[in-house]
Amino acid sequence: MLNTVRHLRELGIEVRFEKERINSLSEDGEIMLTLLASFSQEESRSISENVKWSIKKRFEQGIPNSFCIYGYRWDGEKFVVVPEEAKIVRLIYDNFLHGMSAEQTEKQLAETGVKSYTGQHFSNMSIRAILKNEKYTGNMLLQKEYTPSHIDHKTKKNNGKLPQYWVADSHEAIIPLETFQAVQEEIKRRRELGALANPHIPTSCFTSKLKCAQCGKSYRRHQYKRVNDTAANWECRNKGKCDAKSIPEPALKEACRQVLELEEFDESIFLARVETITVHQDNLLIFHMKDGNEISHSWEFKSTARKDWWTKEQRDRMSAYQKKNPSPKKGTSCLTGHIRCEKCGENFHRQMYKRASGEKDARWFCSSHCGIGGIFEDTVQDICAKAMGLSEFDADAFREQIDHVGIVVKGQLSIYFKDGRIYNGTWSTKKRMPPLSEEHKRCIGEASRKYWRERRCRQET
Repeated sequence: MLNTVRHLRELGIEVRFEKERINSLSEDGEIMLTLLASFSQEESRSISENVKWSIKKRFEQGIPNSFCIYGYRWDGEKFVVVPEEAKIVRLIYDNFLHGMSAEQTEKQLAETGVKSYTGQHFSNMSIRAILKNEKYTGNMLLQKEYTPSHIDHKTKKNNGKLPQYWVADSHEAIIPLETFQAVQEEIKRRRELGALANPHIPTSCFTSKLKCAQCGKSYRRHQYKRVNDTAANWECRNKGKCDAKSIPEPALKEACRQVLELEEFDESIFLARVETITVHQDNLLIFHMKDGNEISHSWEFKSTARKDWWTKEQRDRMSAYQKKNPSPKKGTSCLTGHIRCEKCGENFHRQMYKRASGEKDARWFCSSHCGIGGIFEDTVQDICAKAMGLSEFDADAFREQIDHVGIVVKGQLSIYFKDGRIYNGTWSTKKRMPPLSEEHKRCIGEASRKYWRERRCRQET
């Protein structure tokens, strides 16, 4: 609050405290506010210390600080078992020991209509909290958390900073102590295995093996669909906050094959020899082997998905479709898909240009950038009109008569008619320049006259 009042004072805005009779813009306002803030903070600290002292005394007497626990109700002196809720607690423990995850138990409880302590949906987080709560064994471990600061009131896990209090047989048990300990061991085992601990989660040999060198998170598999098949990348779980690079799965397998010196990648050999792989920037992988060695390897990957998919049959199929269904999209014309490079076989694509005069012009280039050069759209139209015997270009006549236009070399093309005729044409490759405006002409004239005037002056002197 003090910082807010000071900011408002800098803006010239007055804040009045009627009870304390303080004006923030007055000469003594800042001093009084600082003193009152100091007193208030000290009072808050004193209250916090008193509360902590009282909680500590209750802990020493075996009295907990929290009384809201599913399966029990506090009667003022101890926890009393709620039979209906106790059955659910036993079910949660049994499910977990039989290999079920918290998410599966959550789904089961939702299907049977079981609600949480507050009457809301029984979440998997609540289930995990029940599995870790020792109070279900009839014992209590007090002061598992503490609040170090009275200002932000954030709690921290007590890892030996403050004493803890174990209260044995404080109330009736729902779960035997041996069952609770077995669950803790299973939790530890599943944590070490990661995603591999849950058989219902689809995993691979790389699951929990790839670690990000920047944030320490594990990589996860991202599968996506392509036109004819599916592909997968491995990306950092912290993607969005971490700028670690994704790795295509084929590149990862190839890198593992080279490091393990195999003819082809083998999952069983990989799992037997590789502990983890740390993913660094600049395509660097560091393999941590189970024998203690570390191997650095750089991976490379060049996608061939487009080349593999864009076969001659696919090109012919797409060409036939475009001829039958002309695209009405902005930026296309009747020439789209009908101008072909004779050098590489790719179609030409259209690019729009804006001249200095403000007029727009279209030019066609080879999609593979093979170096054959471009051609202006009006040039193609003029040559096609001449080949069809028309005075000007007609789009409907072009679609009816001409199959496609083949660009042979720069300045030379061939027009292939649907009836089998071929018309060879040429065009000028001279660079087009925009016409000079009157202002531009005047500037050039003045510059020329000035140049010759100065030259004559130098010759006369």
